[in-house]
Amino acid sequence: MRPMPALSLALTALLVVTLAPGIALSRDLPDFTSLVRENGPVVVNISTKQSAQSLAAPRGFSVPDLPEDSPLNDFFRHFFGEEGETPDDALQSRSLGSGFIVSPDGYVLTNSHVVDGADEILVRTSDRREFVATLVGTDKRSDMALLKVDAEGLPVARVGSSKDLQVGEWVLAIGSPFGFEASATAGIVSAKGRSLPTENYVPFIQTDVAINPGNSGGPLFNLNGEVVGVNSQIYSRTGGFMGLSFAIPIDVAMDVVNQLKTKGKVSRGWLGVLIQDVTRELAETFGMPQPRGALVAQVLPKSPAAAADLRPGDVILSFNGRDVLASSTLPPLVGATAVGETATLQVLRRGEKVDLRVKIEELPEEEQTAGEETPRNDLSANRIGLIVRDLTAEQRQLLEIEQGGVLVESIDAGPAEQAGLRAGDLILMLDNQPVNDLGEFNRILETLAPGRPVAVLIQRADSRMFYVIQMPKT
Repeated sequence: MRPMPALSLALTALLVVTLAPGIALSRDLPDFTSLVRENGPVVVNISTKQSAQSLAAPRGFSVPDLPEDSPLNDFFRHFFGEEGETPDDALQSRSLGSGFIVSPDGYVLTNSHVVDGADEILVRTSDRREFVATLVGTDKRSDMALLKVDAEGLPVARVGSSKDLQVGEWVLAIGSPFGFEASATAGIVSAKGRSLPTENYVPFIQTDVAINPGNSGGPLFNLNGEVVGVNSQIYSRTGGFMGLSFAIPIDVAMDVVNQLKTKGKVSRGWLGVLIQDVTRELAETFGMPQPRGALVAQVLPKSPAAAADLRPGDVILSFNGRDVLASSTLPPLVGATAVGETATLQVLRRGEKVDLRVKIEELPEEEQTAGEETPRNDLSANRIGLIVRDLTAEQRQLLEIEQGGVLVESIDAGPAEQAGLRAGDLILMLDNQPVNDLGEFNRILETLAPGRPVAVLIQRADSRMFYVIQMPKT
């Protein structure tokens, strides 16, 4: 055997040294095998039947446009049918989702949208037993549902706390994506406290765990085998996984479970304000060093906020001692507050911090809104390009406004148009001062220094919002 040249030996040694850290790193990665083995039995498959309805794809999913010879076509036709047709085996249709067992006597937790509209709910365990479940209750605001099956001695998921989760922490999901039962996928926590447009009262956990239709309602585990979330939604342009998955924190989910068990419904705290984010421009008009807090755009009549003297233009900085960094932070904090409890708020009002106490009431089934657009006539313009006038008595009655406000008749090119104002808007405040009538609006406008940003509160249709107008320099 020929001796290895010195150069070859050096390269070999370098290769070993280079690879060694990688090998060590791979050994440090988590091993999920025992976690899946121990927790797989607590995860269930959920199917539902709806009489005389065609099967709809799960929420957030659309059947992809596949080539005619693709083997996946048969799969999608079996579960979802042809467009406009009913699946072959369906006088009754079936949708698939996931869930997990939270008590040995048969309570099962899943998403509300998994069982929505079902005539019959079937729960299948990992040992192939199948039960017809009773729907104990649902809470659509959190997208949670509690089921009950007639069984004893079932394996139970260990419930942890989502409050202890850290961004970057490993997590594991087990569920039934596309009906493939007991599928395990892993990833990390990408962010906490995410607010989604349709769910204001849930501070979602964002992960990069592969979640697909059918995973909905399944558990999200930490490395200790504790459930820390309930997989609920995905962000996708195609209907498939794209690295953005959202789970309901288990603390929120278990609060829903306890309320559904004891009361049959879920109660949430209610403050009675419409809020928006504080932008950099708005922060400047309020004299804030940086954008933070929830800006109050509207205080609903006969609400806890109205009773506590919360006002439009107030910036809520903290709630019960917890910082409100953005407007999305506030609704979950209020919603989690017990009805009847007195909460403390710190608000920024005209540059000064004010402490308020408010008695939280129960969130109504339908939150209040007010206002519609009104007709316009011709008047004369002002320095920011607006033509405004006072409201008539009939318009005030229609908009449910007892006093104050001027109507934008029309808008010319200029600062107001650039800020986003429109004809038909109702101006309620200018430079953080109430606008009671046209004369007061003009008086405030005349005092505004050239070149400075000014906050203006407007009502448009049934919502209120602050905008920032950059005053002309001349």
